[in-house]
Amino acid sequence: MTLRIVQAQLNFRVGDIAYNLQKHRDAIKKALELKADAILFSELSLTGYPPEDLLLRPEFIKETQHSLEELAKETPDIYCIVGHPLLIESWLYNACSVLLNGKIITQYQKQCLPNYGVFDEARYFSPGKSTCLFSLRDIPTSIIICEDLWKLEPSEKAKHKGAKLLLVPNASPFEINKHEKRFEIITKRAKKHKFSIIYVNQITGQDELVFDGGSMVVNAKGELCHLAKHCEEELSVIDIDVNGNISAQKTITPPQTLTRIYNVLTLGLRDYVQKNHFKSVIIGVSGGIDSALTLALAVDALGKENVYALVMPSRYTASISLEDAEILIKNLDVKSETLSIEPTYQAMLETLKTSFAHTKSDVTEENIQARIRGMLLMSLSNKFGSLVLTTGNRSEIAVGYCTLYGDMVGGYAVLKNIPKTLVYALSHYRNQISSVIPERILTRAPTAELAPNQTDQDVLPPYDILDAILEAYINQSKSSQEIIDKGFDAATVNRVIKMIKGSEYKRKQSAIGPHVDNKSFIKDWRYPVTNGYKG
Repeated sequence: MTLRIVQAQLNFRVGDIAYNLQKHRDAIKKALELKADAILFSELSLTGYPPEDLLLRPEFIKETQHSLEELAKETPDIYCIVGHPLLIESWLYNACSVLLNGKIITQYQKQCLPNYGVFDEARYFSPGKSTCLFSLRDIPTSIIICEDLWKLEPSEKAKHKGAKLLLVPNASPFEINKHEKRFEIITKRAKKHKFSIIYVNQITGQDELVFDGGSMVVNAKGELCHLAKHCEEELSVIDIDVNGNISAQKTITPPQTLTRIYNVLTLGLRDYVQKNHFKSVIIGVSGGIDSALTLALAVDALGKENVYALVMPSRYTASISLEDAEILIKNLDVKSETLSIEPTYQAMLETLKTSFAHTKSDVTEENIQARIRGMLLMSLSNKFGSLVLTTGNRSEIAVGYCTLYGDMVGGYAVLKNIPKTLVYALSHYRNQISSVIPERILTRAPTAELAPNQTDQDVLPPYDILDAILEAYINQSKSSQEIIDKGFDAATVNRVIKMIKGSEYKRKQSAIGPHVDNKSFIKDWRYPVTNGYKG
């Protein structure tokens, strides 16, 4: 006899309990058609993850509980493992219930609550203490949830109870190389405890977080038996023998790193736009690399018919920038418009003429141009209901090489956590799919074109050096001296760190963007604006 389990890697909506409930119903119906014995959903599947402070609302918890009870009543002869918050007396748990034949036959409460980086589960949940063991068609089966797998004790308890099969619902957000880390820990636990592990992750863009799926199955030998699609919904069928064993597959290859990152950016953008009920996006296209990649991502995520490009030249815009912008727009076949900012810029300078008397032209006049462009973008956004995508990258946002209320204007910053060097790598990757970004954009020195003959390197170190310093200081928390000791110029290091600190107030007001690696500029970067620390 074989046991058939469906691994449900699905895209849920945070807070939309009715929608999520129907997703469960539809998946269960499909699992029954596939003659499955069980179906495993992801962590907090009924509410979506992370529900954050929705969990503090009593009615939200009541509605979730009611939906769980309704789903239990409807469940026929199939084991359904469903994630949900569970209130017991005054304690709230991150829980899973096993539904069968109209009843909740057992429950499990997550024991290890992550409270670091982007996670703050200790704010909402109490840790569970009990191990869950039940017979899944005669196979002793245990459940642990997400973070429980990364700590040894929960899986050890499951093995001690006699489990031969471990089910692990997850909500694990994307980070570069995270798939390899997941596989390593799953393999380690499977080999140590000699049981098969079915690990299911959700796929969804949820504000800054993107959950990339990559659900997998590993047998008791630590062999990979199945790997679900990356950033796509999938109902996977897993067949298990009476002893909990699963056959390995030899030709499973995960997507390459650039593919994963590009998929995550498109998924995060698509879900943010669609789940917040925008029908289209608008992007200021300059002829530079950042706006080019942003436009390509938007077309891939939303379709060309839902993307609008706005070109806004000034007296400093080079003819080659306009040519490249025109080629890019034509290649991607999006609607576009050109609005010169020159008349407005002249009017602004005339208005400020008296106030600016006896002063030299400086960054102030440069920022006026950026703010005019921001005003035009937001005016079109207000009139037509399109979401403005801001185009700044991580390197610029880190050091404040961006204009507040100017090029920072927008509702979503798809490149917010993408360093400039990675912007180039992703642009080359996109052109391998189809050549849409003009070659000159890829090779020309980056420039804001807010002053004559301007390049970014007038103010910043070369981007390969800048990104290396940012990686050491921000991601690795190295001190200035430790970075200097790696061989970087001391004056450059100190200047970059000063720029990072001086730009915190800008980042606090910036649009959200997808989390890509640790210490992205979201929940895992929480430095005070008012901050006198010298290190």
